[in-house]
Amino acid sequence: MTKFIRFLRQLLISLSCLALVTSCSLNPNPAGSAKQLIVATEPAFPPFEVQAASGKLEGFDIDVINVIGKAANFNVQFQSLPFDGIIPALQSKTVDAAISAITITPERLNTISFSQPYFKAGLAIAVRANNSDIINFDSLKNKKIAVQIGTTGAKKAQTIPGVQIRTFDSAPLALQELFNGNVDAVINDAPVTLYALKTGNLQGIKIVSQLLTEEYYGIATAKNSPNLKTINQGLTSILNNGTYAQIYQKWFNTQPPQLPKTLPGATSTGVLSSPSVILTALPNLLRGALVTLQLTALSVFLGMMAGSLIGIAHLSKVKPIGWAARAYIDFFRGTPLLVQIFMIYFGLPALMQEFGLNFNLDRLVGAVTALSLNSAAYLAEIVRAGIQSIEPGQAEAAQSLGMSSSQTMRYIIFPQALRRMLPPLGNEFITLLKDTSLVAIIGFEELFRQGQLIVADNYRAFEIYTAIALIYLCLTVLSSYLFSFLERLMNPVKNTSN
Repeated sequence: MTKFIRFLRQLLISLSCLALVTSCSLNPNPAGSAKQLIVATEPAFPPFEVQAASGKLEGFDIDVINVIGKAANFNVQFQSLPFDGIIPALQSKTVDAAISAITITPERLNTISFSQPYFKAGLAIAVRANNSDIINFDSLKNKKIAVQIGTTGAKKAQTIPGVQIRTFDSAPLALQELFNGNVDAVINDAPVTLYALKTGNLQGIKIVSQLLTEEYYGIATAKNSPNLKTINQGLTSILNNGTYAQIYQKWFNTQPPQLPKTLPGATSTGVLSSPSVILTALPNLLRGALVTLQLTALSVFLGMMAGSLIGIAHLSKVKPIGWAARAYIDFFRGTPLLVQIFMIYFGLPALMQEFGLNFNLDRLVGAVTALSLNSAAYLAEIVRAGIQSIEPGQAEAAQSLGMSSSQTMRYIIFPQALRRMLPPLGNEFITLLKDTSLVAIIGFEELFRQGQLIVADNYRAFEIYTAIALIYLCLTVLSSYLFSFLERLMNPVKNTSN
């Protein structure tokens, strides 16, 4: 009987705990507690949002959304995203809102909703200090312009006759491109550019005095999101009680301008169907795919030549040569390709200019150099393994016939090793084909970058990136069949019946 009572007591306790857990899960925000909103931002846009040395986010936008949360009784959980990924994240509702100096435009209103404006801004032109040719917008004709992808600055640059546009994932990269002398000007938000020139290590850059546009930033949400009303209530509250003015004074050392409740003419335009979006984008995507193939072929060719030499050097009996080859392979295989691209394209010219050397790299040269150097490290190991797979007796037989070491390698060892290297060479080619998408970070307009530019214009991420994935799939499958054909063609026992 005592055991039965103990069992009932344990059962009742377990059921009570289960009921408590269930009630908490069904009501995650009990009465009186603050709701939590996941807010996307790009922490590379000072003074609006930036990551401090402590790792915390700070900036004008960060302060604004935090005080809006206090006024509207919700907590903010920040999620860092690249700028061109913010609107797709809102569309998929993986985030609840976004604040990242996002300009309210009719095109964006097709896919997302905005709060009332919280900041008045405009576009400015940045040029090198010794540039006296560019004095206004009309002076930008036939010039090279750097912009941040997906911004109104990028949109404005497209209207310039004869312009060559280079797109980057962040404003600091665009300004670094100007600092390195690879472009004539940067079109970007005036407050951000002024702050970057004031606080960054970008001496020798100035702002053209005339602003190009008058723009307003808004807090973005998914289309018709229920969170929009709450955000607007909080924003109205801080505008009326003086909190907004205090934050503006803190970051810009002046009083804020008058902000409108709504923007006249800021209405959505027509929305294309998915097939129309893909068909419209297909010519640009196919043009990007051709660039991807050319970039891959050139990088593999140069990488194969360098990799063959490094692979042979790795087998050298002269220890310093072998150690140098090993160090090269370890470095380029042990560091990310993306870091190598940054080092070569952005870091190397900046380093040279510190020593007074006027040095810069063309995007094609920078992309091919980084991809070739990286590929050479992997191809060197493939070549080394292929050579070592040939039986030593063949080299000994060739030498007994009076052939030199170079002749033995050229006529006996390497042709046989090449047949054995074809499968891993095919894998490396396919890997490099996909890795070319990383050079989009320096604005090289291959397949993936073309897709990014299209998404930045129409905000139809799913359709465009699906089309890109299918094109990559076609390219890799065709490459696989090509290398399989080469393997059969070089098979020494092929067609023995003939």
